[in-house]
Amino acid sequence: MLRVAPSDLESLAGEATLLLDRASVVLGEAAPAAPAPGRPAAAFGGVESICVVVADTTDIRATNALAPRVEHADSFFIREEFVCFSAGLSPIDSLREGVREAERYGAAVASELCPMVRELLPGQRLIMRLLDLRSDDAAKITSGAHVDDEPNPELGRHGARWLLRERRYPHAFRALRARLRDRLGADADRVRFAVPFINDRDEYVRLRRFLGLGDETPLAVFVETPAAVHSAADFCASGAGELFVGTKDLIQFYLAADRGNHLVSAAYQTRHPAVLAALRQAVESGRGAGVPVHVFALGADLDHYARHLPVRRLMMCAAELRHLAGRRAA
Repeated sequence: MLRVAPSDLESLAGEATLLLDRASVVLGEAAPAAPAPGRPAAAFGGVESICVVVADTTDIRATNALAPRVEHADSFFIREEFVCFSAGLSPIDSLREGVREAERYGAAVASELCPMVRELLPGQRLIMRLLDLRSDDAAKITSGAHVDDEPNPELGRHGARWLLRERRYPHAFRALRARLRDRLGADADRVRFAVPFINDRDEYVRLRRFLGLGDETPLAVFVETPAAVHSAADFCASGAGELFVGTKDLIQFYLAADRGNHLVSAAYQTRHPAVLAALRQAVESGRGAGVPVHVFALGADLDHYARHLPVRRLMMCAAELRHLAGRRAA
């Protein structure tokens, strides 16, 4: 998702260039990135696993229909808010209205996930990142409940911070899991969950307790803050069976460069030494604990990350995976 402030839209006259490797826009023509001399185009040879970021069932179906199929695509990742957008759900209204509405909301989310699970091939999984609505985004899909106006929503109360304060979310989460089990039976185990925007072991342990999760229930962690990088080993020791590194947010926090602000696009560098060091630390922390770590990578960075990081598990948007798969097949 690329955000451009409404006040900046009028200045986007003439030629504008979308830089996928920086998730940003620059005015005028951008100089093309020079390919590394003597290096082949990005390939999947050294990749063990790809978690494909999807928006709906169609993305899963299209990925699995690729010919030749990308065998490494063994899991799919969707955000709970994307499910809400596609289904017309208003989670905050439902959660604030009472326990019964919260349970209805959870069941509705599960009903949206079931067709996705049915599109999975043998051995594939679906991971849903729990609700992560910033206050400005939440206000757009909330009609009745009050949403606090935060001066800096990007660094505000969302992710794990918000989940821990939303007292009826556990009711929705339990209803979600119950509906999955009712509709899918044993296949409900193919659905896993990840917690977003979390900083440390304390938040992780409190959230597991808050959601009523026993030790036997996996809950992955989405690493997207510097604090989370430094807590990666603690997350693993506290029961996180999987780590997902969200590089888009992580880069902007490490470099103090808003990824949605085209005015600082030159400072938003996916290959900055500090960024690579953070990714390396997260991967090595997981490896030391025997916990899989998926790193989000844009296609332009795939080869660079493979050569400079000890990473063999990637996350990638469905559209970009299809593009790279098409190049490989050509």
